[in-house]
Amino acid sequence: MKSTTPLFQLHEIEIVPVLRNIYCATGATADIHLMIDQEVQQTNTLRRVDITVRPATQFPVPISDGYSVYSALLSVLKDVDADVSAHIHDSPLGSLHSSGLQGVFGDSDRDYHKTLRPTETYQLRLGVVDPADSEIFHALVNALVLDGNSIDLSHGTLEVDRFESVNTTHADLLSKAGSMDDPTIELLFETATCIEDAGEITTMFPHRGAVFSSLLGKWNRSVSGDLELELDRKTIERNVIEKPIARTYKTHSVLVNRVENEDGETRNLFRQGFTGECAYEFKDASESVQNAVAALGLFAEYSGVGSAVARGCGNVDAEVNDE
Repeated sequence: MKSTTPLFQLHEIEIVPVLRNIYCATGATADIHLMIDQEVQQTNTLRRVDITVRPATQFPVPISDGYSVYSALLSVLKDVDADVSAHIHDSPLGSLHSSGLQGVFGDSDRDYHKTLRPTETYQLRLGVVDPADSEIFHALVNALVLDGNSIDLSHGTLEVDRFESVNTTHADLLSKAGSMDDPTIELLFETATCIEDAGEITTMFPHRGAVFSSLLGKWNRSVSGDLELELDRKTIERNVIEKPIARTYKTHSVLVNRVENEDGETRNLFRQGFTGECAYEFKDASESVQNAVAALGLFAEYSGVGSAVARGCGNVDAEVNDE
């Protein structure tokens, strides 16, 4: 690679271009990789950000850490762009999908807590499907790379070691899905997936109708009109078969919010959900139905599945393979 003049200097970290739209940071305090979409005028870009963090010290976090991580992210975003932080908090779309912390935890003396170890690294995946994706993404870069490289939780600090981003569009996902003759969708539900199926009733199983109806709603709320999918739940249930791997299936009850009641008392809000692996195959599906559902499977990594996706729920790894 040709040597270049550093674009930015941060805590002894040099950030230099290594490939088109890819930036690499190396130094004593971090190893941070960025992929920055320079076409900022483009809307409806789907973004997935993978962040590696390391605790500065050993400290406890709630077993359901998604809520506390989400609050901390809003706080660091507010420091660099209060409007973006408020938009994420107030948007009915679900602008930011967060996996919560993934990694190896220790036990804790505190009830309903686990311990972060400074000898371990932890993964945090974020997904952005909001039409204001560019503003949200660049606020994240400013908050976690350029203006700072840490996230403060209640009992300690997470230092950002690595920041990677990949981008796509709804049209690209449809094109990839359309290139397959006989796709199988494999979804790994990594964190509790809480799908409200009817009112406050939660689906506790990766049923094809519940999973892909959730994704369909997120897709159509985040896309421009000409790429909306004309699909309904009955069609999904008639043409898709779910094949869960039983040994991986677990159910969960997770903390997603804390609210004050009329007496000023704090009340914990929980959601029920499932984790596990499930494959989805097609039966007598038309090409258009097959393409639409396969695109939704690919979309899951960016949007998450179900409710409370900003608070650590519904994080999914997706693979769509052509049989």
